[in-house]
Amino acid sequence: MFATYDVIIVGAGHAGCEAATAAANMGSKVLLITMNMQTIAQMSCNPAMGGVAKGQIVREIDALGGQSGIISDKSMIQFRMLNRSKGPAMWSPRCQSDRMVFAQEWRNTLEQTPNIDFWQDTVSEVIVKDGRAYGVKTSMGMEISAKAVVLTNGTFLNGKIFIGEKVFGGGRTAERAATGLTQQLISLGFESGRMKTGTPPRIDGRSLNYAVMEEQPGDENPGKFSYLDTRPLDKQRSCWITYTSEDVHEVLREGFEKSPMFTGRIKGLGPRYCPSIEDKINRFADKDRHQIFVEPEGWETVEVYVNGFSTSLPEDVQYKALTKIRGFENAKMFRPGYAVEYDFFPPTQLKLTLETQLVGNLFFAGQINGTTGYEEAASQGLIAGINAHNNVHEKEEFIIKRSEGYIGVLIDDLTTKGTEEPYRMFTSRAEYRTLLRQDNADIRLTERGYKIGLATEERMAKLQQKKEDTARLLQGLKETKVKPEDINSWLEEKGSTPLREKSTLLSLLKRPEIGLDEAQTLLRLTSDLPIQHTEAIEQAVIEIKYEDYLNRERINADKLSRWEGLEIHPSFDYDRLKALSHEGREKLKRQRPGTIGQATRISGVSPSDISVLLVYLGR
Repeated sequence: MFATYDVIIVGAGHAGCEAATAAANMGSKVLLITMNMQTIAQMSCNPAMGGVAKGQIVREIDALGGQSGIISDKSMIQFRMLNRSKGPAMWSPRCQSDRMVFAQEWRNTLEQTPNIDFWQDTVSEVIVKDGRAYGVKTSMGMEISAKAVVLTNGTFLNGKIFIGEKVFGGGRTAERAATGLTQQLISLGFESGRMKTGTPPRIDGRSLNYAVMEEQPGDENPGKFSYLDTRPLDKQRSCWITYTSEDVHEVLREGFEKSPMFTGRIKGLGPRYCPSIEDKINRFADKDRHQIFVEPEGWETVEVYVNGFSTSLPEDVQYKALTKIRGFENAKMFRPGYAVEYDFFPPTQLKLTLETQLVGNLFFAGQINGTTGYEEAASQGLIAGINAHNNVHEKEEFIIKRSEGYIGVLIDDLTTKGTEEPYRMFTSRAEYRTLLRQDNADIRLTERGYKIGLATEERMAKLQQKKEDTARLLQGLKETKVKPEDINSWLEEKGSTPLREKSTLLSLLKRPEIGLDEAQTLLRLTSDLPIQHTEAIEQAVIEIKYEDYLNRERINADKLSRWEGLEIHPSFDYDRLKALSHEGREKLKRQRPGTIGQATRISGVSPSDISVLLVYLGR
């Protein structure tokens, strides 16, 4: 019934979908196995993509030739560029999505991708022979052969759902848990743990009083994620902001004795940066209110997502507390919030390619690695899919360095440091964030995606045009001079010192009072330079205004790359180096860093341990 596949992907969430399309578009024969064909690419939690640091990840996925950016553009109902009041390193695109359109667009993309087959079933075992993965066994008794397997199981491995004192098996509401796989992986020597995540109740938007809430519209000139010619929005739906109160908190506290979090029924750690409402009012008892974002679930539906009210309290407590929120007095609930506890596998058991250290050609991606978030999952799926294809076809491994992308920071953090709570990406985790901006992901990564056969000719042509436009504009800015009488009135209006003599546009753009928006106005007022390409202007202005910072980070990144270039063989015998500390030796033996750079970031490996390694390696 089944031929031998190059790659089997287990799970069709955000990680599984990116893994499947990446491997297939690179030429592998792929089988995507999902428990339910009707829930492919479902947005299990909030109906949104991007955000702080996460938006950078989506643009990096797109730059490499992945699909999340394109599908986000096709399904968005609102777009906002966050942190525009800060420097460009902090600018982060975010969109509200129509969750039904998002899932449908992903399914359309998968079905229109040659080389992808589908099978609805639950995988209960990975077929392993001589330390390598050779396929899977399913709960229906099927044995399907493959040269590589990617596990993207999300929250389904031995998943349990909690609502108050009620506990039942499941990885998502109304969907059963997956069993058997964890036990097999443990028997193969893998270490596992438990984590938790949660989701808020869903509300009938017709029952809310938006007149007493604060409106949060999208950007006046909405952007998008993909570097390709996807259409920007011509209309948008607003979100709304309201707040909890002491009355709300008092109702919630009444249910604490039935909370699975506080009674110890949930053992797994939840995300620190996205806590439940009961956790927030317990941890921040001094605050008398918390912000609630009221987010529409799509263009045509009345369903509303209550962002900031994630909870696993009993349904009646949830409902009573909700009706105390301003604007929610007559709220009707579609379904209650709940918590999910599930198995994960500490990611220090992985290589930087996301292949497991214990079993060859077996890859993990997404929440199975202890991460949270659609964007983090999708980026891992992309890298796992690329490397599964490369392994099968005996090609070079594909690794993004920390200095090349947020995806590189994410995977390096996971495989080197591990995580004891659901990992979420932030700009603060990237030491070279001025280089890793959302606007230049194509410059950083598209050529790499093209070389491995994933990014298309169209992407490369657009990148080349952008580079040429930027270079031409930069040269023009250096050469074009402005007379004081042509610009002084505008400069004074902006609070900037008037000119006494002619000045180049380049020197004017370095002034702190002239931001990106002012720069575009300045160019229109003073020159005939080719400024029709907004992205070229953005690149040129950022390069000019942040030249010193960018050069400093490039120098530091070059230094780091020297360490990353010093490879350590996977079978290196650390026991031979008697000068290593006991803790350092044990950590190095366990995590098997691929380079000296990665070894420096392992907790417990001291600078003196690194010196010992460098001496032994002749450096």
